[in-house]
Amino acid sequence: MKLTIALIAGLFAIIGNIPYLRDIVKKRVQPHPYTWLVWSIVSCIVFFGQLARGAGVGAIGTGASEIFTIIIFFFSLQYGFKNIRPIDTFFLIVALLGIIPWILTHDPTVSVIIAVSIDLCAFVPTIRKTWLDSKTETPILYGMNVLRHILMLFSLQAYNLATMLHSIVMIVMNTAMTLIIVFKKKTSA
Repeated sequence: MKLTIALIAGLFAIIGNIPYLRDIVKKRVQPHPYTWLVWSIVSCIVFFGQLARGAGVGAIGTGASEIFTIIIFFFSLQYGFKNIRPIDTFFLIVALLGIIPWILTHDPTVSVIIAVSIDLCAFVPTIRKTWLDSKTETPILYGMNVLRHILMLFSLQAYNLATMLHSIVMIVMNTAMTLIIVFKKKTSA
């Protein structure tokens, strides 16, 4: 049963990301390259932290999403948001500096806690960009991420801070992004 749920979570990663990639190429969305760079690094840390702490098949969704996160980062370099502000650079530096304690600790739980904190910092430039111009994002990716993370929680083979924290925080952040996109588009229409 957990394998089925994990595979569905992986499928949600695909369902959310393929249209997003298409929208990037068609210039309907503009991913923030700083955010996607940090998310590429963080997702990798979380994926291996989950595996080390026993997530088992519950990490399938994180692994599937990581592949797309790296692809989206590379697409963002060409098609992404170009109006980078100093505050965006500040959050990029904070996020990247957060990798140092992860390297020093070698503890999967501490690594995931640090990675999730970095993830939150990485979200700030995208939230700012989306708040100012909601047309630069689409809700399908973030909505699918909410569903994927909920399913991932049910598919975990071990429940502990290292395996659960990322999904819990991502449910909150992706819900916030979905709501910002939907409601800002309605109020600006």
